[in-house]
Amino acid sequence: MKEPVLEFSACCRANGMRISTAEVLDCLSQLDSLNACDENRFYTILRANFAKSRRDQTEFERLYTLFFKEMKKQGLPAVLDGEIPEEDAPLPGQDLAQIIDVRALKQDLGTTDLDHALLDMLNGDPKAFIAVVRQIHDQETEATQAVKSNLGQLTGRLEVMLSINKMRQKVVQFLGGPDAPVDPSERRRFEMVAEQRFQKALTFLNEDVQPDNAGLKSAGPGDLRYPGLGQVPFSNLTHNEIVRVQEVVDEWVRKLNEISSLRFAAARKGMVDVKRTIRRSGRYLGVPVEIVRKNKPLRKGKIVTLCDVSGSVWSTARFMLNVLYSLQVCFARVKSYIFIERPLEVSGYFLNHDANGAAKKILQDKRINYNARTDYGLVFQEFRDHHLGDLDKKTTLILIGDGRSNYLNPREPVLETLRDRCRRLVWLNPEQERFWGTGDSEMLRYRHYCNEARACGNLNQLIDFIQDLVL
Repeated sequence: MKEPVLEFSACCRANGMRISTAEVLDCLSQLDSLNACDENRFYTILRANFAKSRRDQTEFERLYTLFFKEMKKQGLPAVLDGEIPEEDAPLPGQDLAQIIDVRALKQDLGTTDLDHALLDMLNGDPKAFIAVVRQIHDQETEATQAVKSNLGQLTGRLEVMLSINKMRQKVVQFLGGPDAPVDPSERRRFEMVAEQRFQKALTFLNEDVQPDNAGLKSAGPGDLRYPGLGQVPFSNLTHNEIVRVQEVVDEWVRKLNEISSLRFAAARKGMVDVKRTIRRSGRYLGVPVEIVRKNKPLRKGKIVTLCDVSGSVWSTARFMLNVLYSLQVCFARVKSYIFIERPLEVSGYFLNHDANGAAKKILQDKRINYNARTDYGLVFQEFRDHHLGDLDKKTTLILIGDGRSNYLNPREPVLETLRDRCRRLVWLNPEQERFWGTGDSEMLRYRHYCNEARACGNLNQLIDFIQDLVL
């Protein structure tokens, strides 16, 4: 029992799950103290120790099925084995992978790490192959200025598929050869088990498993505060409508500032200060007693925004940034970055100019290449590499953009790193939800890594979000 659990924990680590040595030891001690021959109990113990969040459970179940149900048939409790079909029974005599390995090395075949990973897969040990697939999924290639593409992952998957097909042909040829060290009566079983293992490898490679994000918050229908003006998309506003929208936004900013000021004033009342209460009550000989409370420091959240400034997205981002900087009394810090292909900090523009002046300065910034194609994946990667220190557990990261990455590498695992670093990650998309995932939109992928994803393309939706954020 000990060896299979250790091997399974190694497979989980190869797939990116964080499992400590202490958690493995706890799992082994629990299996020793309880009757682990019941599969439900065995599964529950492993999941309780290895899947530490709901987002990990989907990946845990996938690896558990592959390792214990599809790969391993020896060294486990009898109840986990069940009734093994004849074609999937343990191989008699010599091990198939060992036979192929010897033969391959003699003919200078199977000498790469990928070939050895496939040989281990034949032997029922998927750890090396899981690491190969994970590396393809997480690879981050630096795109040049001249050529960008999303072919990195596709090329990696194609290379693995070609290696699997090549290895499959060699196995069939070897088992059918005159010098094959297997009994002819067992040849069919060897071939069937090898085919099943290769097929499972292809299935694992081609699965596009997204993390469980059952806690994703999305906006409801909202209130129709302004039935006419409030429903017009920001990108379609006329000059007069923009002025009217700005007036409405300023009015809501003043209202929310007053509400938040009263809330923070009330929140300053902390625990009873016993020493000051006794000292003050001495003025009145203890009657009446005047309760004095300690002043506790305000715990304001911090805001970091990452805004797409290409096309119609900038229409939404301009209003959004204006509101956030107008509500700085509600937050400890507001820091802003804009991007098309790379993130650039523009916090100083909004601190030193009004909304229109800041927008004009940003549009005239020579660091922005407005002829470049939007590359969300590269932006996330560079933000993580150079600005990750701006995020902590008190920070709310607000992404403003349509998620359209021009068919470039979305690099969604990088977004998960940003989510783990901050308090919560909110994505505001100026497009309505029915357009998400159409064309080059990657929103259906990105939303799995957000705490909240909502459409925010008109005045009503913007006010709903700001009210939820502040109150």
